[in-house]
Amino acid sequence: MAIDAEARLREEDPYTEFFIRDLPNRVVVHHSRFAVDLNRGRDLAVYLEAEQSWGVQVFSRSPSAELVAQALRIHDRYYRDLRDFLREVERRFGRFVVLDVHSYNHRRDGPDAPAASAELMPQVNIGTFSMDRQRWAHVVDPFIERLRAFEFRGRPMDVRENVAFQGRGEQTRFIHQEFPTTGCAIAVEFKKFFMDEWTAEADPEALEAIRAMVRSTLPLLEGILERSA
Repeated sequence: MAIDAEARLREEDPYTEFFIRDLPNRVVVHHSRFAVDLNRGRDLAVYLEAEQSWGVQVFSRSPSAELVAQALRIHDRYYRDLRDFLREVERRFGRFVVLDVHSYNHRRDGPDAPAASAELMPQVNIGTFSMDRQRWAHVVDPFIERLRAFEFRGRPMDVRENVAFQGRGEQTRFIHQEFPTTGCAIAVEFKKFFMDEWTAEADPEALEAIRAMVRSTLPLLEGILERSA
């Protein structure tokens, strides 16, 4: 690989697993996106060109066809397993909400450079591009309001919809395609205000706050689904 370990980690989503530890059902991926990006469509899941990975040169030489095929088998298996898992949830409960949790960088100009404008990068970005927004408004709107009501260090969380990202990832698209009337997949992108994105050092207080914020949405979402069953 051409990309080194530090740069690779900087583009990953460390600590996001911690945010969802209180959710009753969790899917946590331990493959690097630089091996296979499970949130991309199959044709773009292996970064063969720098244009696929926001200008980052991933490989020092082109991977073999077998290596690419091996990576795509992981991609295929993941989506088979996800479909089977969600079908069982659908069978048992009728409908469900998936919180598709990610994180994103906001200090790309360097560790000592100013952070990107908060106007374009909310602390929490909710992506709804692939969903039938009208169908799921009764879920998404209260979810956003609950997050906004959560205070961190004396201020409410900055939570906005489709600002830094629009929720165009493969996972939400797949869920809405496979479960158009029963599955609401919400892309939740946390800006890396909870860590130093250049050193990967975490802010423990921020991590706990985000975990508590996610946990606080559970009774709300369960109540909404029960009332609309």
